[in-house]
Amino acid sequence: MEWSYYNGARYIREEFPDCYNRNIRFFQVPRAASDCPQDDLKGQWKICDSNSLRSFSAVGYFFGKKLQHDLNVPIGLINSSWGGTPAETWTPVESINSNDTLRKAAAELQEVPWGPVKTGMLYNGMIAPITKFNIAGAIWYQGEANVGANSTYSRLLATMIDSWRTKWNKEFSFYLVQIAPYKYGNKNVGALLQEQQTRLMAHPNTGMVVITDLIDSVTNIHPSDKRYVGSRLANWALAETYDKNPGPYISPLLKTAEVAKNKIVLSFSEIPNGLIARGKTITGFFISGEKEEWLPAEAKIENNKIIVWNKSLKQPVYVRYGFGNTMVGNVFSKEGLPVTPFRTDNWPVDQGPEKN
Repeated sequence: MEWSYYNGARYIREEFPDCYNRNIRFFQVPRAASDCPQDDLKGQWKICDSNSLRSFSAVGYFFGKKLQHDLNVPIGLINSSWGGTPAETWTPVESINSNDTLRKAAAELQEVPWGPVKTGMLYNGMIAPITKFNIAGAIWYQGEANVGANSTYSRLLATMIDSWRTKWNKEFSFYLVQIAPYKYGNKNVGALLQEQQTRLMAHPNTGMVVITDLIDSVTNIHPSDKRYVGSRLANWALAETYDKNPGPYISPLLKTAEVAKNKIVLSFSEIPNGLIARGKTITGFFISGEKEEWLPAEAKIENNKIIVWNKSLKQPVYVRYGFGNTMVGNVFSKEGLPVTPFRTDNWPVDQGPEKN
């Protein structure tokens, strides 16, 4: 039984003096970019201990630790990652070039000093060599390098997933982390990428964890709380891949938005015991009429629904929640999972300089 960990956070931010566990093994794929698919690589399996963990993924470790504990079986984790790289370079070149939209978007990627961006290069060097491993699934913590071309991200990632499954000849599970709120240089590019990631959940055998509540600062693109990110990913795997019952594991998702006079009533899925707000006032909601003019909305929870309004808006039509690069709401399921950011409009989003 092996899990692959791709393109995720690579830095250990805390010490693990007592992490020795011979039932967890790590394999670190060396960084390698190639113009053609490789069939071999250097590396070795290592027992999980404080030394091997220092160069491994913290999110991957916590993910594997929970799986090993709850399933009581040995776990192998493969870490194939290169921070700051776009998804195009992890996707086979033939899969990108067969789609005109993706090919054009890939051609617009700008070279960067910290890693390759050319289509397929990291797939060739760091994924192709491990396609002979019989993996149970993949977890994916990436997206920041694609915010500039966010409109194609859902299609891009679905294409990458399908191409990997074809190469492995297996419909393995794929669970991703929605990117965290961060103060990007352009307005709402991060929110638009988050929206694309949410849409990917419609793709077969995929899932997504929301981490808006796990950030320490919107100026830190890599939030330091890795423990709960890994744990939430593991709960998806326990429920969907291993048919266990870890408890609620899907963040609340908007189901309907209905206008009722001068208010909008929102209902949600994935709230078995209802919703709660952390704080005296509900935050993160904005409301607009037919003509785009977003106003901060008041909100209340009533009968497991959220009612939003602004006293100066007599005919509301659209609502947004947590939609913005640095926007963080405070509504959760009673089990502690944050509501997934959303918007009900489909207006073009201003991507000019942020005002804050």
